[in-house]
Amino acid sequence: MTGRFISLEGGEGTGKSTQAKAVAAALEAKGHKVHLTREPGGTPGAEVIRELLLSGHDEKWNMRTEALLFAAARSEHCQSLIQPALDRGEWIISDRFIDSSRAYQSVSGLLSDENIMALHHVGSQGLMPHRTFILDLPEELAARRAEARDRGDSDRIGGRDSDYHRAVMAKFRQYADEEPDRVRLIDAAQSPEDVTANLMHNLSDLIG
Repeated sequence: MTGRFISLEGGEGTGKSTQAKAVAAALEAKGHKVHLTREPGGTPGAEVIRELLLSGHDEKWNMRTEALLFAAARSEHCQSLIQPALDRGEWIISDRFIDSSRAYQSVSGLLSDENIMALHHVGSQGLMPHRTFILDLPEELAARRAEARDRGDSDRIGGRDSDYHRAVMAKFRQYADEEPDRVRLIDAAQSPEDVTANLMHNLSDLIG
């Protein structure tokens, strides 16, 4: 059996965690062994780095340090969880992966996409998902959902200003335009059930 690796991406409040759980449940119902995970995090070591990255004030880390920490967490995640599961023919559903680093750490202009991918090749041997879904929502709706979720207590990255998050979403849409075989843009303004159905339809070629 060939393992499959699926990542869900998008801005704050687009429903990635909800849909990751729904897709994992739908795949398990079809008889697949599925690991539901997240980034940064997913393993004990990577979860320690997650706490370093997301807690505290925004100026805690500069963008280069932030990118290195994300790459370190991802390296541990890939080596300890993702690649072994794929080697066993299992499925990985991850709430964020490399495309989040590409979008969030490159918009400042201090790091290029090539810089981010170079770190990924060193730390995680360039592992890429078989399919990446960008959950897309109108900006105002996404902001309302994120505010309701966080209740005024967003993490140090989620709390950045609207211009930053707008630029991040533009990067995500760019990836969908550039890599249509791997990256699919999904309308997340539909009902949760309809979004899940759309995701599963876009996985049909991988499910077999």
